[in-house]
Amino acid sequence: MSLVEPAVSTPEPLQRFPVSAEPAAPAGDAVRGSVEVELALRHAGSQRVRLAWEIQGAAEAPVVLVAGGISAHRHVASSATFPERGWVQGLAAAGRALDPAHCRILAFDYVGADGRLDAPIDTADQADAVAVLLDALRIPRLQAFVGYSYGALVGLQLAARHPRRLERLVAVSGAHRAHPYAAAWRALQRRAVALGQLQCADLQGLSLARQFAMLSYRTEEEFGERFDAPPEIVNGRVRVAAEDYLDAAGAQYVARTPVTAWLRLSESIDLHRIDPAAVRVPTTVVAVEGDRLVPLSDSVALVEGLGRRGRLRVLRSPYGHDAFLKETDRIDALLRSALHNEGDAA
Repeated sequence: MSLVEPAVSTPEPLQRFPVSAEPAAPAGDAVRGSVEVELALRHAGSQRVRLAWEIQGAAEAPVVLVAGGISAHRHVASSATFPERGWVQGLAAAGRALDPAHCRILAFDYVGADGRLDAPIDTADQADAVAVLLDALRIPRLQAFVGYSYGALVGLQLAARHPRRLERLVAVSGAHRAHPYAAAWRALQRRAVALGQLQCADLQGLSLARQFAMLSYRTEEEFGERFDAPPEIVNGRVRVAAEDYLDAAGAQYVARTPVTAWLRLSESIDLHRIDPAAVRVPTTVVAVEGDRLVPLSDSVALVEGLGRRGRLRVLRSPYGHDAFLKETDRIDALLRSALHNEGDAA
């Protein structure tokens, strides 16, 4: 399978340009590259975008696409070619369900993640981008799409819009719609960014939005365990125990995230809506009890709408929406069951 030649045919409404790959990698190791495409966005017309991708694993193994939250990117896990730590390092490793010795792990940077596209972006647009990327890389069909958070939304759209491109879907902490409570939370985060922009303090606004987001990703249980210390008076102001953690989270985020990218991808979550009956591939839905952004009731409704194609697994975790990043062993067990048709061992 070639990874650097564009496919011959181009399905409308997608126009493809030549694929680049760099650097050359040893057989079976990671390759990274990009492709320029003209993508017909659902709410913004035709836009030229760059799809940056990375793939690693055994050369002839089946391909699994892994996609995370809006902060995730194409570098899933370290390799000999790209040794830096990936965003989901512990789940793509030897002995795991996503073992590069037994599958090829593909990931890409979301449309809009580079901050150059200032237009509404739908999860359907991301799914169409995946389809054209698979064409460009000459990958006819995925063994699976494993999506966490925003990635789960993209996976649902891919399963509905391009069902022939994947055998099965694992959707973790993502449902068929944005819950109104979560949408309201994100709207307030975007207002924090807008206030920052009015004061020529874009990064400070984004930092505050990220700190608000951290409260929605985690649970009161975790905060009760980690930050149960008396407040301090600093420079005449009361400072609570969690503020150092929140400040660090905000600073780390603004260092790597363009403001426009965050705004448009945050909006994209709220634009997401799909009829579960339109999903045409076997789907394992993993829900986290206590997830404030994707309540268990929405996951149940999704599985009910999927009918015989759907299967629900539920985790109880103090990490809430972020459980997929923290509960490595438990998520791996669920992936093994979903990807290899094992019994309910997880």
